Amino acid sequence: MDSRRLLRTSAIAVATTGLLISGCSSGSSSTSATAAAHTAADGNPAGAPSAEELAPYSSQKLSWRACGVGKFECATMKAPLDYAKPAGASINLAVARVKATGPGKRIGSLLVNPGGPGGSAVGYLQAYAGIGYPAPVRARYDMVAVDPRGVARSEPVECLTGRQMDAYTEVDQTPDDAAEQTALTKAFKEFAAGCEAKSGKVLPHVSTVEAARDMDLLRQVLGDEKLHYVGASYGTFLGATYAELYPARTGRLVLDGAMDPSLSALDMNRDQTAGFETAFKSFATNCAKQKDCPLGTGSVEDASDRLRAFFKAVDAKPIPTGQSRKLGEALATTGVIAAMYDEAAWPELRTALARAMKGDGAGLLTLADSYYERDASGKYANLMFANAAVNCLDSPPSFSGPAEVTAALPSFEQASPVFGDGFAWSSLNCAYWPVKSTGTPHRIEARGAAPILVVGTTRDPATPYKWAQSLADQLSSGTLLTYEGDGHTAYGRGSDCIDTAINTYLLDGTPPTKGKRCS
Repeated sequence: MDSRRLLRTSAIAVATTGLLISGCSSGSSSTSATAAAHTAADGNPAGAPSAEELAPYSSQKLSWRACGVGKFECATMKAPLDYAKPAGASINLAVARVKATGPGKRIGSLLVNPGGPGGSAVGYLQAYAGIGYPAPVRARYDMVAVDPRGVARSEPVECLTGRQMDAYTEVDQTPDDAAEQTALTKAFKEFAAGCEAKSGKVLPHVSTVEAARDMDLLRQVLGDEKLHYVGASYGTFLGATYAELYPARTGRLVLDGAMDPSLSALDMNRDQTAGFETAFKSFATNCAKQKDCPLGTGSVEDASDRLRAFFKAVDAKPIPTGQSRKLGEALATTGVIAAMYDEAAWPELRTALARAMKGDGAGLLTLADSYYERDASGKYANLMFANAAVNCLDSPPSFSGPAEVTAALPSFEQASPVFGDGFAWSSLNCAYWPVKSTGTPHRIEARGAAPILVVGTTRDPATPYKWAQSLADQLSSGTLLTYEGDGHTAYGRGSDCIDTAINTYLLDGTPPTKGKRCS
């Protein structure tokens, strides 16, 4: 597999999955997202500080320095910690760029975000977007990224040590009895308490609305009249939120692997459960055609039964991995889910499953570790911490306690016989979050915004295709571009049809014709 594609996939892989989130919807520490969305006559969102109040920030000059490899530059931008109190404390945000290469007239800055929430935009820029986006796009845009507040280099949320995270990722997320339910809720509570103890100052201020306001601040600091943007997965929600807050300042927005901001956390998690079932069926169908398929060469139902039997076996007796950690059901499931994001990972998954079914869990553990961004030394990136912090702030939790999960299990199991139980129970994580959610699920119309391009993949596991259809319908200027295929997101994944349509839009502002479909 191409190494840059691997980096790109890992950067967006945690877009939104039941193991990670409780649902995504916009929020603000000071006002509800719905109220904040109303735009004043001067283009400043209601509830946001005035231009005069923001002047100390919008007038700052970034001190660029060489970083990474090639011609990348990095800087630190200051923003208000709390936009309701712009004269109060500030937060430092990491920014990176690589200038337009030419030829051709520079269009402006193109901000990129890989999703998560919790994915490092700076890391994505340096590992993929700044070198891997099509040359004509990089020729005419300064490629720019800012790590959202609480993420990676931008005052990251911290919660648990590496050893504590190892234990957390191994907790059984399909409890079979009251004792296992207690152990799971205890793990969620300890995770939340760790976040509060280590990052209590920033936790109330990492909402998507605040991150969108940071993007507008960066737009001003960079001197751009409009904000041009490519967001993947959760990055589509961030981009749509920006368009809702600042429609008059919205330039060319590509929202790839779109989320539906109108959904409750419960509905979102249930939809994702069905999305991963769809992806698994596609994998199983392909697997059955391969001589080395560990799930057999029969029907999808047979493959599903075999995988569930394997999960049950490692739940009862975890298998060795060549490390001190053993592979139980939780890590095994995560390893399988990780490979659902990109069909290019299916051969690796076949091999890992075959080895695991013979008693060697090393391959699935490697996939799970890549999903969690755990390195060989046992250190975790802050991805999982930021993911929970943003999601639990952005939307009310799916469930308030185990009883509600138990009641919802049949609907999750119907959505996915393979993953339903685990996705349902993992949706309980935000019930114990120390900061009350501030966002409210709602439709985003962004009236007055320039044309916005929404991209959906028909068998996307993490952001189901119907979400892209819904967002394109909600946005007053939305156009839907469809990729008929597998995997998470579409841009840069091998479809010339998709890439040409997106490149054309970015370079001249013309969206594709209504109803355009690619394969």
